[in-house]
Amino acid sequence: MADVLDYLVVGAGPAGLQLGRQLGGAGRSYLVLERGSVPAAFFTRFPRHRTLISVNKKYTGWTDPELNLRVDWNSLLDDGPDPLVFTDYSAEMFPPAEAFLRYTADYAAKHEIKIRYDTEVTRISRADEVFTVTAADGETFSARRLIMATGVTKPYVPDVPGMELVDQYADYDTEPEQFINQRVLVLGKGNSAFETADSINAYAAVLHVAGPRPVKLAWRTHFVGHLRAYNAGVLDMYQLKLQHAILDGDVREITKDDDGYHVKFAFARADELVKEIRYDRVIAATGFRFDASMFDEDCRPEMTIDDRFPAQTSSWESVNVPGLYFAGTITQVRDFKKATSAFIHGYRYGVRALSKVLDERYHDIEWPSTAVAGKTSELVDAVIRRINRTSALYQQFGFLADVLVVDGDQARYYEEVPVDRFKDTPLGDSANAFVITLDYGPDHDKIDPFDFTVTRASQDVANDSGEGHYLHPIVRHYQGGELVATHHVTENLENEWNRPVHVDALTAFFTKQL
Repeated sequence: MADVLDYLVVGAGPAGLQLGRQLGGAGRSYLVLERGSVPAAFFTRFPRHRTLISVNKKYTGWTDPELNLRVDWNSLLDDGPDPLVFTDYSAEMFPPAEAFLRYTADYAAKHEIKIRYDTEVTRISRADEVFTVTAADGETFSARRLIMATGVTKPYVPDVPGMELVDQYADYDTEPEQFINQRVLVLGKGNSAFETADSINAYAAVLHVAGPRPVKLAWRTHFVGHLRAYNAGVLDMYQLKLQHAILDGDVREITKDDDGYHVKFAFARADELVKEIRYDRVIAATGFRFDASMFDEDCRPEMTIDDRFPAQTSSWESVNVPGLYFAGTITQVRDFKKATSAFIHGYRYGVRALSKVLDERYHDIEWPSTAVAGKTSELVDAVIRRINRTSALYQQFGFLADVLVVDGDQARYYEEVPVDRFKDTPLGDSANAFVITLDYGPDHDKIDPFDFTVTRASQDVANDSGEGHYLHPIVRHYQGGELVATHHVTENLENEWNRPVHVDALTAFFTKQL
């Protein structure tokens, strides 16, 4: 048997690279296995129309790299005096995928990440608490812990008769001229579906985008996986009576003959029960799922959410396979369609937190913390400094937290702890623990941000009732695991929470609680 490593990482995409950086920096024995011949090989094919919708805001007016990460959705975390950032590779707000490939190649080279390319994993087994990974060429690799960072690689195909007849987003011919004057149906209502629709918007005679759930707009829900304005051209066409349309309902059946495709819809918002519509082309853009087929039955991870994602604990470990962890977009199961674990600007922090989990569990290294004097003024200063600078809590709103544990005249400040994991660790049992997050207000996703009849919380008045809908800091006080008090820091247009209205109210809160 080959040498047993501490860690095997499957997948050298952004999450695998970030994890390789963390493991290498900590001196662990590890190896990253990558099916492709380059880092982030997924981006050689996706998105299919070659433009990223992850924001790349190069010009911020800030000189602090940590603040810049608040509006940089593509860079990986790179501690040190000369960080490698994606904004040096493109100035476009929505950059080309090719620029990201150049960036990830340089990141892997700079940090000398141990990657074995052209290695397709065909089998994963586990015996005596050691994972054995077998590649297509027959070579095997062994490790005590296995981290899957493969992303979602298999198309999610709904159980609809006739779905096998249609084109798939993953491999259809994207040349737009072939759709001239055709009737086209795109199945799905996510960004891949609208990306596809937008690419043929000007060519198709009639274009329908269909799905069983209503379209949700990212600028309203604050979930960046919902429809982004960049891809929303078809909505204009639909609402301005320009032939194209959005269909709400279930597809019951798809058939095909010499006249094209015949699709039976059960509409959600129409009187007619079922209607059949003819199309020249049908493209399914219904999402992707995690591929667990390479696992032996006795170590196959339990799946959840329509069998699309592996079920995970608050430490990103499989719920049924000890030592099997997950990194990257597949960790979105922990904050599904709420925060940002599905995206680089979210899971880069998740990977960093995962590395701390591994340090705690397997290397006897406590979660990093700094000492803070227990005086109220010192506690307030520590919180104010962090909430005005942190990119992790800003990007992973409501999911990652700072934890301030106060014990008499001393305190410890822990950064970037998963909120759910706080409750599962001894930190959650502390006599006085303050959990600091950035988050939106209740029902924020149900409020139209352009509706003038909806009032906003005043930025000049302390608001501790939770009425603020926009992103703002929240401090929760736990005693022995029980939530005893919550303080909402008044929201601010430019996300700067350092004025007297913020400091004085926070001081009063700590004074009362302690």
